[in-house]
Amino acid sequence: MSATFRSLKLHNYRVWFIGAIVSNAGSWMQSTAQNWVVLTELTDADAAAVGITMALQFAPPLLLVPVTGWVADRFDRRKLLLLSQTILAFLALAIGVLLITNIMTLPIMLCFAAALGLVTAFDNPARQAFVSDLVGQENMSNAVALNSASFNVARLVGPALAGVLIIAVGTGWVFVINSGTFAAMIIALLLIRVRDLTPRAPRGTQNRLSEGFRYVSGRPDLLMVFLIVGVVGAFGMNFPIIASTMALEFEQDADGFGLLNSVLAIGSLAGALLAARRAEARVRVVILGAGLFTVASFISAFMPTYWLYAITLTLTGFSVVTMLTTANAVVQTTTSPALRGRVLALYMAVVMGGTPLGAPIIGWVAEQFGPRMAILAGGAAAAIVFVIGMIWLTSGGRTSRVEGTRFKFEVTDTRPIPIIEPEEFSDELAQTTPVSLPKRTTPRRPRRPRNAETAKLAAEAPQRTPRVDPPRITPAASDD
Repeated sequence: MSATFRSLKLHNYRVWFIGAIVSNAGSWMQSTAQNWVVLTELTDADAAAVGITMALQFAPPLLLVPVTGWVADRFDRRKLLLLSQTILAFLALAIGVLLITNIMTLPIMLCFAAALGLVTAFDNPARQAFVSDLVGQENMSNAVALNSASFNVARLVGPALAGVLIIAVGTGWVFVINSGTFAAMIIALLLIRVRDLTPRAPRGTQNRLSEGFRYVSGRPDLLMVFLIVGVVGAFGMNFPIIASTMALEFEQDADGFGLLNSVLAIGSLAGALLAARRAEARVRVVILGAGLFTVASFISAFMPTYWLYAITLTLTGFSVVTMLTTANAVVQTTTSPALRGRVLALYMAVVMGGTPLGAPIIGWVAEQFGPRMAILAGGAAAAIVFVIGMIWLTSGGRTSRVEGTRFKFEVTDTRPIPIIEPEEFSDELAQTTPVSLPKRTTPRRPRRPRNAETAKLAAEAPQRTPRVDPPRITPAASDD
């Protein structure tokens, strides 16, 4: 098996990988159907309503980040995932039944979006951290990239299948089918060999909710990663809003909207597989991914036809997944195991929690000025953090010239440690002179005076006679 798929040699990860593909495909079907039903059935092409729906769904990971990360570190992640996946399946089934019976309204859908976000807030940190339980440290970066690949294979299939099903049987049945796909993940979790899971790191003293914040605040590289994925996630990765409004601008139906999501997944899959081949995740790849996303956004905003716009989405998907997969691997492979759940909860809150801030703004821009201006706004935000990242990367000694070359430079993600050259040995410097100690100038502590009773007892006590050893007699030497 090639280095790209080396984590699939492990039974536990192989079972998890198969279950994740099926479950993620159903989740993408549901996401596509949810955005389409809000845009076309519950409202009259209101992009702002789609943004509010996304905001309610992604707000809980941001608001509950201290609790969700602590839960992922404190409790059995496998049992947490069994519980969260079961609840998500019942929520999807309920939405489908309400849509089929024509009871669903926009306020009810907003309530379900908030409920989905609440369960997902606990599911995501446990799901991300559970990868470290399935594989060892040496395969973690590869496993994270393959997770992203399975996610994007599902994105490739799910939206296109959702578009066909929406036209064939209606949006309600898409939710019902998705509720059945959760069974794949539940079965996979039950088939995992618990004895082969990597032992959890002892919690020790790092058992408080605030330890994750304190740990990240002391890591400049993680702060830079969080800044980039947070800004790009909030203003650039609002694909349900952008893709749905662009599909309407090009006069496409639900199948055209689903096809855009699938084309986006082609580039995303390529980015994930390329990340899986890398032996180590680097912060500079995250920064360059943000720069590539800026270029892709500016190009796609000016595409005149539907198919040209669809082609540019492959570059957009490639850049986004390259950035996110590498960022996830950096967080997982460089974080203390005892704090991994809390740090990943912070990471997921930054990635998903920025949507409640950015999605309504991007939705309003798309409604007032058109989807092309919304794409440019997201690209501009990515350009800002790309420039900040490049300044951070090239400052503080992280860039140095390769020895023996004139124009070749190398970049490291950490600052070099300064080395102090030793002084040359000198006999004069080695000689020392005695230093006299100063006389004691502090006055002695006066003795504590005895009280009358103590003095009387001391006077009446018999005086101890010093012991005198008898003289030792040595025998006289013999004259013989």
